[in-house]
Amino acid sequence: MLHIVACIKQVPDTKIIKMNPKTNTMDRASAPAILNPYDAHAVEEAVRLKQRYGGTVSVLTMGPPPAVKAIRKCIEIGADEGYMISDRAFAGADTLATSYALYKALNKIALIMPIDLIICGKMTIDGDTGQVGPGIARRLDIPPLTSVKKIVEVNKEEGHVTVHRKLEDGYEVIRSTVPCLMSVEKEINEVPYSTMPNMIRAARYNPHIWSVNDLEDVDRTQLGLKGSPTIVSSVWAPQKPQGGEMVGGGTKEQVERLIGLLLEKQELFQARGDSL
Repeated sequence: MLHIVACIKQVPDTKIIKMNPKTNTMDRASAPAILNPYDAHAVEEAVRLKQRYGGTVSVLTMGPPPAVKAIRKCIEIGADEGYMISDRAFAGADTLATSYALYKALNKIALIMPIDLIICGKMTIDGDTGQVGPGIARRLDIPPLTSVKKIVEVNKEEGHVTVHRKLEDGYEVIRSTVPCLMSVEKEINEVPYSTMPNMIRAARYNPHIWSVNDLEDVDRTQLGLKGSPTIVSSVWAPQKPQGGEMVGGGTKEQVERLIGLLLEKQELFQARGDSL
């Protein structure tokens, strides 16, 4: 029987969010909050492992009170329990401080039920760093398996897991000891529509919510802004690309025009000492 914990985050929908032109920061009020898409695949994979091997799936998040909605979405997917750490002391945390806070929460969860696997999404769409998962693994002193596209086997009795890790030109097969932490790619699975029983349970579910005072042996200097060495000097929205000239089709004139443009580029690159 496995106990799998999926670390999740509620994020603004980046397809809709706007930038504040005065502060050069994301206007989070301009977009609805959603479960981070990569994390949805992490939860779905945890549920599938539970169905294969038996066990329990818990989810953990750090955030303000409205982040309860993200936990309920995970219950819809099939998670069994949800935990949230919510406190003003966590505000302003970068990836280093976030990994520390989640590490402390994971220690508390492990006292309730020992943890065999931790699964995270590859990254969050509001940060795109992919640093929190490996940061948690480092603090727990367990192997981090990044860019996982397939979980082949989990053998708790023999203490190992086999996965396929995505590479640019293929994948590599990795066998790791357990417990370990995986950060998964979207292609690892498809998240189906929630079943009606799960939706009903999610609507009624109240997660376990802990403040910083509920965690043990916490160094408050490593939380929130105090524990965040990252400094964002500036943020801006990229300019829209300027229109260019498109050459297509199959007429003789268009082909000749395309060849002419390529020759012009080649001459420019050769003058700079580059190659086409």
